[in-house]
Amino acid sequence: MVSKPVVLIGPMGVGKTTIGKKLAKRLGLRFVDTDALITQEHGAIVDIFANEGEEQFRRYEEFAVAEACKEIQVVATGGGSVLSGANQRVLENTTVIYLSTNGQHMRARLENGSRPLLKDGLNDWRRIYDERRPLYERIATFEIDTSATSLSRTLDLICERLEGL
Repeated sequence: MVSKPVVLIGPMGVGKTTIGKKLAKRLGLRFVDTDALITQEHGAIVDIFANEGEEQFRRYEEFAVAEACKEIQVVATGGGSVLSGANQRVLENTTVIYLSTNGQHMRARLENGSRPLLKDGLNDWRRIYDERRPLYERIATFEIDTSATSLSRTLDLICERLEGL
């Protein structure tokens, strides 16, 4: 059914990790989260941003995305991974699923988080999502709107679309 890596992209807090874990289980594949790879190797993302800057974080992210996409597995990426030309080239050889949202449930999902780019909370989230949305749309193999869809139904929709590829 799956012949290349399945990569989840989309805005911060949309559920890429949660969906990715369950999708991997359903597909019988391994799951990897690029943010977790970065954290294991370099420490907390918030600390990387504070001490080394976003540019260095993006370099770490490029390496993590490239490594994760070397194997057929389900990969959850950070929301900004699509900003990198190197990452975009890597993703050309994968199945990219864009998890979109209308943002209605994001306030609750982002509370108590430590996301370095969200100093102004939901307003920053909306601005960043609006800036990145055209990239998500262009890079995606297909899009799944998670706005009013249960986790189970989202997984069903993804699997249906994967079968059709």
